[in-house]
Amino acid sequence: MLRFLARRLALALPTLVIASMIIFALQQLLPGDTATALSGEERDPQVIAFIRAKYHLDRPLPVRYAYWADGVLRGDLGESIRLQKPVIELVREKLPVTLELACLAMLVALAIGVPMGIVSAVRPGTWIDGLANGIALWGLSVPNFWLGILMILLFSVQLGWLPASGYVPPGESLADNLRGMAMPAFVLGNAIAAVMMRHTRAAMLGVLGSDYVRTARAKGVPAARVVLRHALPNAAIPIITLAALEFGQLLSGAVLTEQVFSVPGFGKLMVDAVFNRDFATVQGVVICTAATYILLNLGADLLSALVNPKLRRA
Repeated sequence: MLRFLARRLALALPTLVIASMIIFALQQLLPGDTATALSGEERDPQVIAFIRAKYHLDRPLPVRYAYWADGVLRGDLGESIRLQKPVIELVREKLPVTLELACLAMLVALAIGVPMGIVSAVRPGTWIDGLANGIALWGLSVPNFWLGILMILLFSVQLGWLPASGYVPPGESLADNLRGMAMPAFVLGNAIAAVMMRHTRAAMLGVLGSDYVRTARAKGVPAARVVLRHALPNAAIPIITLAALEFGQLLSGAVLTEQVFSVPGFGKLMVDAVFNRDFATVQGVVICTAATYILLNLGADLLSALVNPKLRRA
């Protein structure tokens, strides 16, 4: 198991380094000049020169990357030019919000997608299978921002059951926190549930046709036990991998949903930073997202290896 972990780490670390290079290089392609934007309306050349020197904007690109990478290794992601705060503080403030939203959305996706996929695979070709596939197609087709607006109109404006926007920390009021996160979590989890359903169905169909499943049925093992104890654990590997990938996608792809529901998470922080040319914040948020995504993939590999020991020799 340690050798398996070492091999995965040997792949993960270079991937993170390459991702950091791409993040920093693409950041320089954004239009606009930070020093000019911060110099005010007068754009005094001396002020512009001071800003360039302070933030190393007058250095060549490789040198600027070296300064930034050295800071990242020391836990210093730079300073937000717009907010005049260390980026690491902004990450500590916003990351828990997006993590909570992603966890709730993943719970929604697993609670809907996996049972639907199992039932659809157990009853292929029936009306249940058709209904499950129809719901999955609907989940994949409906845009998140459109579904979010409709839910606000129904549950907030018409019925008054849930708040339309805002965020209440769970430490202040857990009930208000869950009420505020219910709609954005469902909007995000809805699309992932459709993907989970399709992959669960495909994995279960492959396993249910195996010889050992037919043997278990021939021995008179109850149908529920065959599905849950024999088939599901062997079909879980692609489901675990997909769940990890989708969770990472939630951390980086909740921008529109956080904007619609005014959730102060990573997505909203990223949008505000891009509009204000706050390059340090953009780089910090993206590198944290990339690192989290790589760690989630590593966790999925380890969990899959625990479920299926054959993968440890891969």
